[in-house]
Amino acid sequence: MTHSPNSESTYAEWRHQVGDGLKALQNSLVQLFQETQLFRIYSSTLVPGLFQTEGYAAAVLRAVADFEELPFDDSAEAAQARVERSRVMHEPGHRSVLLIEEAVLYYQLGDTEVMASQLDHLLTADALPSVSFGIIPTATRERAQLPHETFHVYDDNLVSVELVSAEVNIAQPSDIALYVKVFEQLRSMAVYGSEARALILKGLEALR
Repeated sequence: MTHSPNSESTYAEWRHQVGDGLKALQNSLVQLFQETQLFRIYSSTLVPGLFQTEGYAAAVLRAVADFEELPFDDSAEAAQARVERSRVMHEPGHRSVLLIEEAVLYYQLGDTEVMASQLDHLLTADALPSVSFGIIPTATRERAQLPHETFHVYDDNLVSVELVSAEVNIAQPSDIALYVKVFEQLRSMAVYGSEARALILKGLEALR
C-alpha cells in the first residue's frame, strides 16, 4: 500500500489486498460496515456487494481469483463471508442508497441460473425501509453525469474507488464532498420502485 504525501488517501493494490485470500479481504471490512450508518454506493459494472446473492458473489470473486492468479481459490468461502457481512442492512442504525447503471443487469456473471437468481433478488432490493435502490436507464437523455468507476461513500468519512489495479481510499473532506455531489447527480437520473422493477424484468427476459 502506498500513501499520498499528505496521507489523505491510500492506494491499495489488489494483488497485496488478496495476498491472504479473498475471504480475509471480505472479513477485513466487517468493522467498517458495522460502524457505517449511511452507505452510498454507485456501480456501473456489477451488482454492489450489499445486494449480491451468494452465487453471484462467488462468480465475481472467482473471476478475481483467476485474474490475480491466486495460489488458492477460496472464492466460495469469500462469497459466504460477503453475504454474511451484508446482513448489516437488516440491522437498525444503517441506511443504504445504492445506484447501478441499467447495463449492470446485462453483464452476465456466472451462468444463466446464477444471473437470473441475482436479478430476482434485485426485484425485492428496496423492500427494506432502510434501503433505496435506483437504476439509471441506458436511455437517459442529457445525462448530468457520465458513467463512472464504481465507488462507495461511507457516511461522510471515507470514499473507496475501485480501479483495475487497486482500491483508492479517500479521506480528504473536500474530495469526499465532490463524490457526494457526483452521487447526488447520478441519483437524480435514476428510477425507483415499479420503474426500476420493470427494467429488472426486462433483464430477466433477456436471459430466456
